[in-house]
Formats: sequence, structure tokens, C-alpha cells
Amino acid sequence: MSTRIQKLRIMLPMLGLLVIGQSYAEPSISLYAAGSLKNALNEVAQRFEESQNVPVSMTSGPSGLLRGRIEKGEAAQVFASANMKHPRKLVKSGLGKGVALFARNKLCVLAQNDIQIDENNMLDVLLSPDVKLGTSTPKADPSGDYAWELFAKAETIQTGAQKTLEEKALQLTGGPDSAPAPKGRNQYGWVMENDRADLFLTYCTNALLAKKQVPSLKVVQIPSALSVGADYGLTVLDKTNADAWRLAFFVLSEEGQHILASYGFSVSGVSNKR
Repeated sequence: MSTRIQKLRIMLPMLGLLVIGQSYAEPSISLYAAGSLKNALNEVAQRFEESQNVPVSMTSGPSGLLRGRIEKGEAAQVFASANMKHPRKLVKSGLGKGVALFARNKLCVLAQNDIQIDENNMLDVLLSPDVKLGTSTPKADPSGDYAWELFAKAETIQTGAQKTLEEKALQLTGGPDSAPAPKGRNQYGWVMENDRADLFLTYCTNALLAKKQVPSLKVVQIPSALSVGADYGLTVLDKTNADAWRLAFFVLSEEGQHILASYGFSVSGVSNKR
């Protein structure tokens, strides 16, 4: 982990010590979190509630859309984003206080069972005009931004690949007008089950959750030449609320990090196994 990231992770606890001794009458902590974090942070929040006797109310969705809602005045107290860009923007505008990198993810390919794809033929299959390629919506959802980064990498391998992929990509999730999955259904599994795409570029953690609901789907690792990683950033927005700081500390704690690792996220010094 870089010295800069280590300093960022140290920053939140140091700032929190300034307010940790104060008491507030907030009924619950308002946590805004990227959709890919929903399952993992639900468990983190439950453990926090049990240990601290403080309820947590979580709102999940595409990080870019959540940031926009916060900028318009919604009362989020802690923001967990699927990239560092959105919390940094909030900090720059004075709404947040420091950003800590707390987890990493990467893109995988979620594929229909009849699509013959592996690390060796991946780019050819992605480029095939007969294959429907799904992504999340860039700018609104970091997963879409990461897909576009993959397209740029493809250009270094094959001239014209970036333009072809950007033009054929179906932005099926993460946008303000994207159709939501029915309650209890994984968004990506639902999209694939309804044959809206043959392949879908999404986080590996999302792909594994989709496969649990739709076992016929395949999760394919992306070769290193195309691979794109995702850095997740955490910031406290309500800078004087002691409980909000405590929740942020808990996410960064050994227990919180172990929970994230158990859902497939990469965290510093923790194995991705329970």
C-alpha cells in the first residue's frame, strides 16, 4: 500500500478523535453506499449496531448518483463510494473530511452459458458484432467508468477496438433511468436472465452474487492486459457526529475489513476467505 494511501487511512481516525467524546441524539447513522457494497456493508452495519447499540440506515445505489443527491442536500453522514473520485469531489467542495481507501475490487465478465469465452479469446468475443455487451452507465456508476477504461486498454491491443466497444456497449444498469431488478433479485443476474446481454462487464463481487441467483451464468476473469481495478473510497460528511466517525472507524477496523474480504473485496492484509 502506498505511503499516500496509508496517510489517508490514518487521517479519518485522527480527525475523529476531535469529536469522539461528544454525544448526539441522532436516531440513526445515514450511510450512503455504492450498490456493489450493499451486501457487505449490510453485514458491517449489523455488526456495528450490535457492538455500539447505534442503528444504521443505509441507502445504496450508483456512486455518481449518490454523490449528486448529497450535493443537492440529502443528509448522508458517511459515504462509501466504488471509486475515489466521488468522495474526493465532496471533500473538495467542503462537504466531506478526508478520504480513506478501504477496499479494492476489479472487473470480471459475466457470461451466458452458451458463450464460448475465456482469457485467451476475450477481446475477440467482446468485439464480435453478434455478441450483446452490457455495462453500467459511465459517470453515474463507476462500474461503467471502469468498463470504459477497459475499452481504452483494448485500443492498445487492437486499433479501433475502443470505438467499437464504446458504440456497441449497452448501458443497462446504474443510470437514472435504468430499469431496477425486482425486490430481492440481483441486478446483474436479472439482466442476464432476461437475455438483455450475452456478456456483462461488472465487478467480480457482483458477478459472483449474480451467479448465486442464476447458476447457469459463468464468471470469467479478465486477462491482465485488459484488467481494470477499482479503488473504493470512504468519507465522513457529518464532521461533528461522533457516531458517524465510529462507523467509519469500524469499516476500517480489522473486523470490518474481514467482512469485506469475505464478500470478495481485496483489503490490506486480509485473506479473501472467512
